[in-house]
Parts: sequence; C-alpha cells; structure tokens
Amino acid sequence: MILYTMGFTQKSAEQFFGSIKEHGIDLLVDIRLNNKSQMAGFTKGDDLRYFLDKICSCEYRHCVEYAPTKDVLDGYKKKSITWDEYVEQYISLMRRRQSVKNFIEQFSEYGTACLLCSEPAAEMIAEDMPRILVRHI
Repeated sequence: MILYTMGFTQKSAEQFFGSIKEHGIDLLVDIRLNNKSQMAGFTKGDDLRYFLDKICSCEYRHCVEYAPTKDVLDGYKKKSITWDEYVEQYISLMRRRQSVKNFIEQFSEYGTACLLCSEPAAEMIAEDMPRILVRHI
C-alpha cells in the first residue's frame, strides 16, 4: 500500500483534487476531529465525500479514531506544547488505541490511501508496517 498524507490549507480545490487524481488515490481517510468547520471550505465532510466521488472516483471515510484528542491538538495550537511534544503525545495515543493494527484491518484492500491530515500518523503506520510506503503531497 502507498499511504499519502495531505493537508488542505493553502491549496485551491483544483490543487487538492488534482493531487488526489494525479496520485491515483482510492481512499481518503479524514482524520480531523472536526470536518465541518467553516474553515474547512471545500473539505467539509459531506461536500468532500461528494467531490471526491464525482471528481476523483475516490472513496471517503471520516475516522476520528486516528485524530489527536482535543487536549493534545489545543496544546499545540495554543503553543503550550511544541511540535515535537505534539508528535510524541499523538503517537503515544495512537499506540494506546492500537491504531496501526486497526488501520491495516480496515483499509488493507486499498492500493493507495491518503490521510487528511496527519504526517505523524502516516509515519507511525509505516514504521510498524514496513510494506507501507509513505509519501507526503
């Protein structure tokens, strides 16, 4: 499996969906706590599902079990923890949740998947499952 990671900020819809198509992504796994925020623009949950299907023939799943907790995320956003501390706390959380095992069980039938949006999650999955290749787009 090739596992991509991608954020949506500072990208136009054309760039975002163009990258999905260009990389032949079969499944986008949205790991944001809140996929309905006004800041999400064209990546709001139900809209994103529709656009991915119609523009890219890509499946969509919102899976908060791979998201950081609100406390961890707020700690980084409010600068009470550093990026390295955020990554450490996030990875610890994912290990407690057995997220890598769950990810493989849920999505092993896909050839290409993309996490929206967490590079630490992708790196952790790749570390524990060497047959997964991680690429950041």
